[in-house]
Formats: sequence, C-alpha cells, structure tokens
Amino acid sequence: MGVRIYRLYDEQSGLYEYKIFGGLADCPPKLCADVYMDLDFRKQWDQYVKELYEKTYDGEKVIYWEVKYPFPLSNRDYVYIRECREMDVDGRKIWVVLAQSVSVPQCPEKPGIIRVKSYKQSLAIESDGKTGSKVCMYYFDNPGGMIPSWLVNWAAKSGVPAFLKDMQKACCSYSKRT
Repeated sequence: MGVRIYRLYDEQSGLYEYKIFGGLADCPPKLCADVYMDLDFRKQWDQYVKELYEKTYDGEKVIYWEVKYPFPLSNRDYVYIRECREMDVDGRKIWVVLAQSVSVPQCPEKPGIIRVKSYKQSLAIESDGKTGSKVCMYYFDNPGGMIPSWLVNWAAKSGVPAFLKDMQKACCSYSKRT
C-alpha cells in the first residue's frame, strides 16, 4: 500500500514514537476524516474495539476506548480528548486531528484492564491529487505492562497497514450509508 513507518527510540523511556506516511486510494480526505471521527461507526469496522464512547465531563468531551489485546495480554484502555479541524493551507484543504490522553476522575481505571496514561496522536489528511488521500500520522503511547517485542514489531509492520486497509474498506461502506 506504499505505507512508510518510521520509529524513533527514546532511550529514557525505552519506547518508540512512530511516524507513518501512507495513502488511501479512492477515499477523499473529507470522507476519511468523517470515518475517523465517527466513533459509533468505528465500533462496526474496527475489530480491536471492545468499548468506545464519548462523554462530557466538566464541559469537555472525553473519549473512552478499550482495545482488545491478544491473549495472554490484558486489554488496554484510553481516556483522551481529540479535536478535528479543517484547514486551508495555501489553497490545500487539510484535515488535522489531534488527540491526547487526559486524566478524568469520573472515569476511573477498571480491574484487569491496563490504563494507557501517556498517549499522543497527530493526524493530517489531504488529497493525493486524484480520488484518494495522503495520510501522515505521528503516534506515541506507553501501553504499560510487559509487552513482548514481537507484538510491538507486529503492530508497526502489520497492524498499521492492516488498519489503513480496514479504514479504506470502512470509507467505501460509509459512503454507501450516508
């Protein structure tokens, strides 16, 4: 799919930050952004979603997301805020999504699920000049616990391209829904 994934090792934390560059053929950028932001629809197409919803706490919209991890690992959950903006940069329309973990007392940790307390994502989507989109993403999280290196490598090498493929399918079925 022409996906390039770069990772930067941080010696202090022992974790990687990722930069991903790829494309979604035949998925216009507005459609990609709409699909990405639609939490209810994501529950239908993302096989790793266990629980996903948005609630307002103290006037701020917060997302709760529980992710299924393979046995024998514990599931992880995220509590985060995100925002999507459509920007005009020298006549180019670019959709930017920013997300970051937050601590919300009304959303406590659940037994048996590891809370991801450090999560950051920046996503930019723009036209590829044809009928599709170019996607650039920065991603970091600290999944906690002891994650084997094979799973980290799988997520980077297989998980991201598989996610983009699933997202592309979701875009096609989303346009049929609306």
